Amino acid sequence: MKHDSAAGTPTILFGAFDRHNFGDLLFPHIAAALLENENLIFAGLAERDLRSHGGHQVRALARLAAAWGERPVNIIHVGGEILSCDAWQAAVMLLPSEQAQGTIARLDRHPRDRLEWAHAQLGIPDLAPYALSRQLFPRAARVIYHGVGGVDLAQREPALRHEVLAKLKAADTVSVRDELTLAPLSAAGVTAGLVPDPAAMVAELFGARIRRQALQGAAAGIVDAFPQGYIAVQFSADFGDDATLAEIAAQLDRTALSSCCGVVFFRAGAAPWHDDLACFERVAARMQSGVKIFSSLDLWDICALIAHSRAYCGSSLHGRIVATAFAQPRVSLLHPDQEGKASKQAAYARTWEAADAPQVVGVTGIWQGITAALAQDKTSLAAQAGHLSRLYRESFDTLRSRLGVNPAR
Repeated sequence: MKHDSAAGTPTILFGAFDRHNFGDLLFPHIAAALLENENLIFAGLAERDLRSHGGHQVRALARLAAAWGERPVNIIHVGGEILSCDAWQAAVMLLPSEQAQGTIARLDRHPRDRLEWAHAQLGIPDLAPYALSRQLFPRAARVIYHGVGGVDLAQREPALRHEVLAKLKAADTVSVRDELTLAPLSAAGVTAGLVPDPAAMVAELFGARIRRQALQGAAAGIVDAFPQGYIAVQFSADFGDDATLAEIAAQLDRTALSSCCGVVFFRAGAAPWHDDLACFERVAARMQSGVKIFSSLDLWDICALIAHSRAYCGSSLHGRIVATAFAQPRVSLLHPDQEGKASKQAAYARTWEAADAPQVVGVTGIWQGITAALAQDKTSLAAQAGHLSRLYRESFDTLRSRLGVNPAR
C-alpha cells in the first residue's frame, strides 16, 4: 500500500523507548505496525540499541534535530507517561544501573546542579524533554501526541507545567490515555482527545507472534512448570523494604493456596528506578508456595508470560494493559506511599475498566484483589479487550488520515 502526497515525508516516532521499560519498548512496535513500517525513524533522548531485548535501534533527538531539523517531517509521540517526566528523571533512567546510584547520591539534593547535569547529558535544554519542542524541527509538517499520559502534571512545578502546556498548544493533534491527564489540559485550553493506551492493540497485532513465543521462548518452561496456571507478579524496586516484602509474600502464599496457582515474578523494566531482581528473590525466599523468577528481559517473552498467566498483579501499568488485551484477569498494585493519591494505574483503570472490576490494591489487598479478578467473567473480559482495541484503531485511523496515509488494512 502506497502513501499519497505525504509519502515522501518521513515520520519520527518519539518516546522513551531508549531505555528498558516494558510499555515504552512496545509502543513503537504498535505505531510501526499501524503505519505499515513505511518511512519511519525511531527516536528517543539517547542513542540506544535495544534490539537484543525486542526493542529498536533508537536515535538521539538532539542529533536527529541537527541533521533533520530543517526538513519536513512528521513527529508522533507514541505514548507513555511523558508529560510529567522531567529532565533529571529522564537522564537518570538512561544511565547504566551501576552509575545511577552514585549520580543520584551526588546530585539529588542539589536541584540546580542536577538540572545542569541532565541538560548536558540529554543535549537539549527542556524541563520536560520527552515532550518535543517544535523549535527543534521548525519545518515539521505535523507534531502529534497520541495516547500519552501525565497524571501528576497539575502538581508539578509551574515552569515545567507551563512548558508542557505550551508544547501541547503548539502541536497539531493531542490525545491522552486517561481522564486525570485530560482534565488539566482542558482547563488550560488544550484541545485533546481521550484514547486507550497503545498497548491495547498488542493482542490484535502481535497475538500470533506472542503465542509462538510462549511455545519456544523463555516463557515455555514457565507454562510447563505450572500446569494449573500461575499468577504473573511484578513490582518496582521501591517496594523493597523488609516489612513490605514480608506482606507481599504472605498475601501471595494465601493467593496461591486458594487459587491452586503458582507465582511467577518478572521484571517489567530494568532501567534505574524500575524493577530489581533482588527484591523478587527476597520475597520468594519468604514464600511456601510454588514460585519461579522469570529472568528474561525480552519484550516478547514478557508479553508471552502475561498472556498465558491465570492473572496479572503488579505496579507496571503496561503489565495490566497487556493482560487486558489478552482478556486476562488483572489488578494493579500500589506502593504504600501511593495509596489514596493520584496514580497512573488508578487513573487508567477508572477511565477504561468497568466500575465493579478490580482496579488497584495496596500490598495488604493482594489476595482479595487477585481473588476478585479471577472471579470475573471471561466473556466480559474478552469483550472489553475487543472494545479497547477497536477504540484505539479508530483513533489511529484518524491520525493516519491527518498524515495523508490510507487506513490500515
